[in-house]
Amino acid sequence: MSDNSQTPPAIRIWDERFSTDEYVYGTAPNDFLVRVADQLPGQSRILAIADGEGRNGVWLAKQGHNVHSVDGSRIALEKARALAQQAEVSIELEQADLLHWRWPKSQYDAVVAIFIQFAGPEARRRLFENAISSLKPGGLFMLQGYRTEQLAYGTGGPPQEENLYTEQLLKSELSGLDVLVLRAHDSVISEGMGHSGMSALIDYVGRKP
Repeated sequence: MSDNSQTPPAIRIWDERFSTDEYVYGTAPNDFLVRVADQLPGQSRILAIADGEGRNGVWLAKQGHNVHSVDGSRIALEKARALAQQAEVSIELEQADLLHWRWPKSQYDAVVAIFIQFAGPEARRRLFENAISSLKPGGLFMLQGYRTEQLAYGTGGPPQEENLYTEQLLKSELSGLDVLVLRAHDSVISEGMGHSGMSALIDYVGRKP
């Protein structure tokens, strides 16, 4: 167990957010992920980045996939471990700062990135580049996030507009992938107390050539 005094401030914020008995973003998987999961080959090796309390990684493991779940928050990973035990699945959990992590190269059939909008433009570009490099040829990058219009809803997500997505931004920054899904929509979501209400969303699935 790490010494909290050594935890970087940006990650300490997440430890504090997750320090509740409740699952902040619920225990059910993200709806978009459930909709697109049939594109994953059976028993895929999947990297779930910023997977938080494990709702998505655990669900993927229940579908028979081999999941590597990475998050910076020790508290979140403890809750993810408990959720996996409750679901009776095995999942590889790793605590790491994704902005300074040594990303494996060409190791995964898919990278799942659900609401990873803690990163500003420069950090986001690095995250995207590393995520793509970690995919095997033919691997899938599956992402859902908030669009800039989310600021008007205020039902979740970061307050910084630069951390939010547009269709053009994703086309540009993920230009090395073949686009399979790119859909902007306003939908009501209910993911614990963290994401609740009408939301400006964007869905993306791209395949590495």
